[in-house]
Amino acid sequence: MGSLLIVTGPPGAGKSTVAAELANRWSPSVLVAGDAFFGFLAAGAIPPWLPESAAQNQVVTEAMARATGHFARHYDTVFDGVLGPWFVPTFAEMVGLASFDYAVLLPTVEVCLHRVRTRTGHGFDDPAATRKMHAEFARADLDPRHLITSPVDADPAALADAVLAARTAGQLRYEIG
Repeated sequence: MGSLLIVTGPPGAGKSTVAAELANRWSPSVLVAGDAFFGFLAAGAIPPWLPESAAQNQVVTEAMARATGHFARHYDTVFDGVLGPWFVPTFAEMVGLASFDYAVLLPTVEVCLHRVRTRTGHGFDDPAATRKMHAEFARADLDPRHLITSPVDADPAALADAVLAARTAGQLRYEIG
């Protein structure tokens, strides 16, 4: 029997680094990169931060959830992707699990912008979209127990420790149904 831990936040929050750190702590484990599902879109794909992408984002979120849920029924699974609270009900409906853990990393917008600007090997580098998505997370109706706060200079291992501590305390649990 597996489990599911979602690590989310805006671009530059550190979610991919922390999610990989977490997945590497379990064996066997699965790391699902949510961005990969947007990569499946071919001709006509709409940048997912634009308002006109709503229908597309719904379909992609459903596909991510179904695939992630299948893995999570068999392996300890970490999902890494931009999954704001506004899409959690859709994800929860499609994932096919009784519950999962949901952790939101939300450093300051300045930290996110700096990380997006200076990272290498990542296709996303749009500061305006980073600001927009950060603002959406910051103003979202988010239960504070899902928020992982950390010092600006926290390393990925320390953030992973904070996520696991919150998970162990039951703070991150999202019950479905």
